[in-house]
Amino acid sequence: MTITLDQLNAASQAEFTQLLDGSYEHSPWIAAQAWAQRPFASLAQLKLALVRVVRESGREAQLALIRAHPELAGKAMLSKTLTAESSHEQGKAGLSNCTPAEFARIHQLNANYNAKFGFPFILAVRGPRGLGLAKPEIIATFARRLDNPPDFELAEALRNIHRIAEIRLNDKFGHSPDLGNLVWDWAEQLGTHSDPGYAERGELTVTYLTDAHQACARQLAHWMRDDCSFDEVSIDAVGNVVGIYHGSDPQARRLLTGSHYDTVRNGGKYDGRLGIFVPMACVRELQRQGRRLPFGLEVVGFAEEEGQRYKATFLGSGALTGHFDAAWLDQKDADGITMREAMTQAGLRIDDIPALRRDPARYLGFVEVHIEQGPVLNALDLPLGVVTSINGSVRYVGEIIGMASHAGTTPMNQRRDAATAAAELALYVEKRGGSAENLVATVGMLEVPGGSINVVPGRCKFSLDIRATTDEVRDACAADIVHELQALCQRRGLHYRLEETMRAAAAPSARAWQQRWERAVEALGLPVFRMPSGAGHDAMKLHEIMPQAMLFVRGLNAGISHNPLEAITNDDAELCVRAFQNLLDQLATEFP
Repeated sequence: MTITLDQLNAASQAEFTQLLDGSYEHSPWIAAQAWAQRPFASLAQLKLALVRVVRESGREAQLALIRAHPELAGKAMLSKTLTAESSHEQGKAGLSNCTPAEFARIHQLNANYNAKFGFPFILAVRGPRGLGLAKPEIIATFARRLDNPPDFELAEALRNIHRIAEIRLNDKFGHSPDLGNLVWDWAEQLGTHSDPGYAERGELTVTYLTDAHQACARQLAHWMRDDCSFDEVSIDAVGNVVGIYHGSDPQARRLLTGSHYDTVRNGGKYDGRLGIFVPMACVRELQRQGRRLPFGLEVVGFAEEEGQRYKATFLGSGALTGHFDAAWLDQKDADGITMREAMTQAGLRIDDIPALRRDPARYLGFVEVHIEQGPVLNALDLPLGVVTSINGSVRYVGEIIGMASHAGTTPMNQRRDAATAAAELALYVEKRGGSAENLVATVGMLEVPGGSINVVPGRCKFSLDIRATTDEVRDACAADIVHELQALCQRRGLHYRLEETMRAAAAPSARAWQQRWERAVEALGLPVFRMPSGAGHDAMKLHEIMPQAMLFVRGLNAGISHNPLEAITNDDAELCVRAFQNLLDQLATEFP
């Protein structure tokens, strides 16, 4: 028998607690304390109220909650004394049917975990889709989390407890996040395409105009055309996948949205791609309802944003703003293939690129949904955040040149070691990047070409990435780092080369559009949390020609991104789609 919010809102404290019994393992006090926060306007609001009770309960109560949970495949399961909910979850993940070797491995992991942390390992074994995790994934997660610091692991245990409760609440309410499931499944299917050398290892890497990249474009176009019934679908001259859903007047202005479908090397399934899937799901629902908005909706899967294959970023969105640099065509990848050759081989018409520039007068603005790519929302137990501004960024690639020499015969005071100079620079970058609020600086790549264990490095290549909420703070940091590079090379008898590969101005959100996202979040019964974006996005390019604003969704695993552990839940994906639908509804009422 399912329950309803009306039942809960009308219930006494005892009735309320009984209706939610089992949501949190052996911990009815959580529901009892949340009762005072009635009435609840949405299931999402109820879930957050329960989370907040736990957040505010103090460490001892939190530890008691964690210890109320049974071990995975432990004594309680073997003696059949698990709660009905835990028995169902562990059984769904196959833990009640382990091989002797799997039982032994999990038993040892349980022992090691309890010895280190003093509480049982907690994992939402029904997973981010609610269908159950595979045993190898459970065991790998168990082993990985053993390396976490104690405070971090306590927080991770609580996050998993909240996810367990969320799934149990969905069951109680008979709620299925169908639109979130659709988005989640699209991400899984698109994630099957990966570049050679990575695909064989089960890693996701999709770089500009590789076979995997073109397969992704074809797959997106297929979904837009056949699953979502866009009116027009095309792949343009730089590889962008463009879907148009006309308004009631096909000549009406359009809302532009989307994100990128390329990835970093060994990256995640949601960075960029989420911002394509969410509006696709909205169009699918509009078409199923036979509904036309008073404006058009144009969804773009941008072909390139990450700058992985060539020393250029925002190729896809840059083409739409009229900022595609023809000089990029002569850049070569690691295999010596120029961008021009890659585009020609992919069947793209380079001469058509200038015509891709969008006329801002034909558009209402640009909005983008994106995984946060950081730990903030996850740490706050908030599913959605409204972006106030995208940080300005600048990137460089450089090389320090010294003299390769014999490691055994070259005195320490006569070496011209390029690698130690790069290490010294990296330490300065770390220090300078931490010297101002909302400033970050990173040396993400270091390489000693042809290095050998018994040779003093004569060359060292490096990268540099600097970001800040204002261009002034970013540029001051960059100037200081370049000055430090000059000084240390002079002191060490070295020289260097440095090339700026990308510069993007800070992009504050347009106030009216940010407020629309805020109202969309409020309509879900969630609090509005405002935050800057430290990562760059296609929205910062579109910002150059039209108003823009972004919505963030939290990631799992402490919000990690650019990593295979990047993940979201189907419930959070559902909230994204619902928020986007609300934004569209707002626009429909505002449209003249």
